[in-house]
Amino acid sequence: MSSVRPPRVRRLPLSGVLRAGRPSEIWFKPALSVVAASAPPNLTLLALGRLDLALYTMAGSLCALYAHSRPYAARARALAWVVLGMVGGLGVALVTASLTADAVVLVTVGALLAAAHKALCDATRIGPPANIIFTFITSAALFAPQALAQVPGHLAAASLAGTWAWLVCMAPALVRPYGPERRAAAQALDTVAAYVGAMGSDRPRTHTAAAAAVHTAWQTLLSAGTRTEPRRTLVRLLTHAEATLADPDDAAPHRLRAWARELRGTGPVPQATTPTAAADALLDEAAELPSRKLPLWSRLGPLTPVAVRTAVGCALAGYASLAIGVGRPYWALVTAASLYQANITLTWNRAVQRVAGNLAGVLAFVAVVPLAHLHPGALVLCCLALNFGAEALISRNYWLGTICVTPLALLVTEFARYENPGELITDRVVDTLVGALVGLVAAIAVTNRRAGARVEEALAAVERARQHTVRMAADPDAAPGTLSAARRRLSASLLELRATTDAAAGEWWQRAWSSERVTHAEQAGHRTLTATARRHGFQASEGARA
Repeated sequence: MSSVRPPRVRRLPLSGVLRAGRPSEIWFKPALSVVAASAPPNLTLLALGRLDLALYTMAGSLCALYAHSRPYAARARALAWVVLGMVGGLGVALVTASLTADAVVLVTVGALLAAAHKALCDATRIGPPANIIFTFITSAALFAPQALAQVPGHLAAASLAGTWAWLVCMAPALVRPYGPERRAAAQALDTVAAYVGAMGSDRPRTHTAAAAAVHTAWQTLLSAGTRTEPRRTLVRLLTHAEATLADPDDAAPHRLRAWARELRGTGPVPQATTPTAAADALLDEAAELPSRKLPLWSRLGPLTPVAVRTAVGCALAGYASLAIGVGRPYWALVTAASLYQANITLTWNRAVQRVAGNLAGVLAFVAVVPLAHLHPGALVLCCLALNFGAEALISRNYWLGTICVTPLALLVTEFARYENPGELITDRVVDTLVGALVGLVAAIAVTNRRAGARVEEALAAVERARQHTVRMAADPDAAPGTLSAARRRLSASLLELRATTDAAAGEWWQRAWSSERVTHAEQAGHRTLTATARRHGFQASEGARA
């Protein structure tokens, strides 16, 4: 059996790093939400003549960027934790800033907070924009002049803005209560249809995408809350998609795409002919699955190397910025924090994107700042527009979004007082280059030698899930929901194996791992999924008669 040991030095790509992709299907939701969450607090501060407090309300308003793909029951919980986490991190930063003015201490605390943000956001899989917003706010707060007596008021402002952001993100539930579940199911149906219609070399890629979309849709339904009839209908559609993925037929693409179009509309959920008892069993089984998630502490363990990278890289970037004499070392710290991805190759890509976007964003700031300086109201409106633009562009490519993020970050410093644009531009450019260079060096120096070991762990998890699925399929007394749950766990294990393998393939200086074992495990897992596709009461062919 052959093994693949990644080379000690691998080529870092440049081609395609800045290529724009398709925007996220729901890009407008975080874009509109952050504007709706930011406008009332900022306009209130403008009317009161206290725009100097905008940093603290912004901490709460930016929570509106999170959790838009989650069903509303799960979104309510996730956003509550986001707001609490944001206010908690802000509190640590403000208390630290009120107790010391030592820049080295402030950078050190900022780096530790950045590492904690990275580990917790990755472990909880909160999704975009992940840790960078938390780090941006806490790092800026560390270098904001602060008195201990002011901290409670500033945290109250952040909490109020965070509560408003929570309400903004939950408001669509009043008019489209099943929107997230419908979108997730529609995406699954479309990607399965694309797989069935794919030819040649595209089939493996489209199969992986389809399996991931189906798994995501299931996870969305599992966290949706009350088992209503529309959700039972979505279960039937998803099960048809699963059966089609395992056993395609020529009529499937047209049928699945038609259902997907209906789901994205405002009409009722399209019906698929399936046994109601089986659908109920699937949802009953689904209700038990969230409790089987690994505890947070066990998910944090494998993230230790990335957390250490983040802490070391951010600290060194901040210290380097201080040594050069730049007035805002937290910009270098935030730049370094924004780089760290699943492996060195992806971190390199992000570094290129960050530098390109920031340099272009500095030019955008030159164009915008004369307008922003006309009146404080113009400054507020410019920031709102840049917030919208950042979310509209960032899903196409990270560097496009930072073209708006950079002038936004520069204008935020002017809420307290207008500053010399030339100095702001110089500081931003220098800190961007320092943060990207030092952060990348730290990523290379702090190796993730556990990447290969995680591949072995993922292989073992796939084999356990496969054997369990085979046992459930062989048990004549197994309920349809039990087998379906076993299949979903196997599908999730296969997706985790692929993600872990891809992450390890882009890492340097690590243990060897067997590429053949990965290939064989994936093939065996997909054969098991195919063999058991029709055992839980749903036939793909039934959809043709629906």
